[in-house]
Amino acid sequence: MLGGMFVRAFADVPLPFEAVEESLLAGPEVWVPGAAERASATGSALLAEVGFDVEDVRIGKSVQIELGAPSRLGPSTLLPMTWRATGPRGLFPVLEGDLEVAGLGAERTQVAVSARYRPPLGAVGRIADRALLHRIAEATVKDFVDRVALAIQERTPAIDASAS
Repeated sequence: MLGGMFVRAFADVPLPFEAVEESLLAGPEVWVPGAAERASATGSALLAEVGFDVEDVRIGKSVQIELGAPSRLGPSTLLPMTWRATGPRGLFPVLEGDLEVAGLGAERTQVAVSARYRPPLGAVGRIADRALLHRIAEATVKDFVDRVALAIQERTPAIDASAS
C-alpha cells in the first residue's frame, strides 16, 4: 500500500528474544488476542477482536487477519500482517504492516507493529482521520500490541540460560 497514514506501537516483554520468537513462530493461536479460525469459500481466515478501552467500556471490531511468511532481519523477526474489518467493505481501513520481535538484551524483547492504512471514504475520510480517526487507529494498534505482548508473556516459558 503506497501513501496513507503510518502507525507504530510497541511493548516490551521480560523474556529472551529466542523464547518470544519461538512463540511467534509457533502460530497465531498462541499470541493473537481472541483468535478464532473460520472456514470460508477461499480457505480459513483468522478472526480476532481489535479495539481499545475507554474508561470501563471496550470499543471493538472483529477483523480478519492474514499473516505472511516470517523473515529474519538482523536481530529481528518480521511477520507481515494485514487486517480487514469484517462487515461492509469500504467503511473501515485495511491495515498493512509488520509484527516485529526484536531483542533488547538478554532478558527483554520488544514486540512492535509498524503499519500503514488509507482512510476510507475519500476526502471525507481523510478529514475525519485528521480530526479523530488516526488517534483511534493508534489506540487500536497499541491495544493490539499490548495484548499480543501479554499473551506471549503468559504463554511462553522463559529459556533457562543455565541449562545450556
